[in-house]
Amino acid sequence: MVQHNKLRKAVFPVAGLGTRFLPATKAVPKEMLTVVDKPVIQYVVDEAAEAGIEHFVFVTGRGKGVIEDYFDIQFELEQTLKARNKNAELTLLSGLLPKAGSASFTRQQEPLGLGHAVWCARDIVGGEPFALLLPDMIMRAEKGCLKGMVELYGKTGGNVIAVEECAPDQAHKYGIVGVGEQLEGGFRITEMVEKPARGTAPSNFFINGRYILQPEIFAILETQERGAGNEIQLTDGMLKLAKTQAFAGYHFKGQTFDCGAKDGFILANVSFAIERADIRPMIEEPLKALLAALK
Repeated sequence: MVQHNKLRKAVFPVAGLGTRFLPATKAVPKEMLTVVDKPVIQYVVDEAAEAGIEHFVFVTGRGKGVIEDYFDIQFELEQTLKARNKNAELTLLSGLLPKAGSASFTRQQEPLGLGHAVWCARDIVGGEPFALLLPDMIMRAEKGCLKGMVELYGKTGGNVIAVEECAPDQAHKYGIVGVGEQLEGGFRITEMVEKPARGTAPSNFFINGRYILQPEIFAILETQERGAGNEIQLTDGMLKLAKTQAFAGYHFKGQTFDCGAKDGFILANVSFAIERADIRPMIEEPLKALLAALK
């Protein structure tokens, strides 16, 4: 077992504009779009809570105040539910709230990339390791993705990145890692390449949007030059950090839905709906009819 600092905090970069979902995201943050009956961000926060995270740090932007309101008590709604004896709904709402004082919000004033968003959380995170969860990505497995990463982190310390396998001929679309020494639940990462040219990828393991990072990344990001898209790229910062600290890859084997894309969002809604005992009986036959019509 490796000596390391306990993981207590998680960062959620929720400042993105959500242009792929216009016009819906003109007024509603993309993180608040619902998969069945919960906002996307709730699934991601639930994953962090399952992994033992105690402090939830949201990096927001203009027009994202509704996210802060969502993770707060709404007095009028709760009073109305109490008056109508809607106890099940009250219990549901209270179970979704972080404990008082365990959620923090800071602003990313300019859209300068993921690396910049992470850097904006530096004073709240302080000198501790932290998890980073991209809020577009919903993961589903018997064991939550971050929980599995925390278990690997307990054995390796350092930095941990969640990875999944893709078809080798699709590797050029992703951030790809090199595979080193095998570990229980993953492997040592030997290199990281952002969207390698076809036929040059070191493996078919791609980075899927979950990270455990040491606080030294903040000093690197502070002086990080802009990279692809004229933005401060987290991958560039991790490559510098990898020169002095070890990185491990956690091999996630569940389902991932990219809810920042329309196809992933639709698939997530269908997949989570058919897993619900209260919903499946109502939609199973209509779904089968729709699929039959595609033939």
